[in-house]
Amino acid sequence: MSRLGRVAAETKAAWYGFTRRRTAVFFTFFFPVIIILIFGALVQTDPSGGGLFSEPPGYYVAGYLAVVVLFTPLSRVGSEVARHREGNRFEKLATTPLTRAEWLLAQTLVNVVVIGLASLLILGLVLLVTDAVFTFSVLLVPYVAVGVALFCAVGAILGRVADSQDGVIAASNGLAIPLLFLSETFVPPSMLPAWFVPFMNVSPLTYFARGVRAATYNPPGTMASWRGTEGGLVGADPYLNLAVLTALAVVFFAIGAVALPRTD
Repeated sequence: MSRLGRVAAETKAAWYGFTRRRTAVFFTFFFPVIIILIFGALVQTDPSGGGLFSEPPGYYVAGYLAVVVLFTPLSRVGSEVARHREGNRFEKLATTPLTRAEWLLAQTLVNVVVIGLASLLILGLVLLVTDAVFTFSVLLVPYVAVGVALFCAVGAILGRVADSQDGVIAASNGLAIPLLFLSETFVPPSMLPAWFVPFMNVSPLTYFARGVRAATYNPPGTMASWRGTEGGLVGADPYLNLAVLTALAVVFFAIGAVALPRTD
């Protein structure tokens, strides 16, 4: 079997494995619905006020997408690695021509499709229940795909490091929650101490959120209010942020593939 055939076969198996777990399917799509309803419809935003959610609604679209791009790959791939370890499935895979990189690529492709659909759901809900102003940019496709690939790789690393599925969930939440609120998603840099702002450039999610926002949110009269505080290493250019995100995804994918056990 060719490499393409192996990846296609494993992708198909991973897809059926995901759809058979109905609880996982339900919460994968229900989670973003809850996020939009809580933050978009109930809490809402107050551009004239202060504190959290003081930016216009369109500012937070990047944050809503970041939620599923971050949380879902970390927990799903990490849990899948942990299940394979507990069931000695990697030993069985070691007897096949399928490589670790091919296995991780197949898992990533499934997650790209799943999270792509969840992202469409998020954008539809934002239009339905909020008054957010944003632009549908073709750059959303590579941003979501590359972001998912990056955090699938990080999930694979967590799955190798953690000793159980429970450990993976704890580790993924412990990593994802700080990243979510310290990566220019829901908390603008202007609300953080000046000494901490440069550290935001260490987070891969910052480049995702900053680039998605630059590509989708640019209403008249608001550019200075948010871009002035988000200079960072590459500014608010969506293409430069995508380039950085892609480079990080390649590095982490290589590390994640190597981290996958051959036997356990």
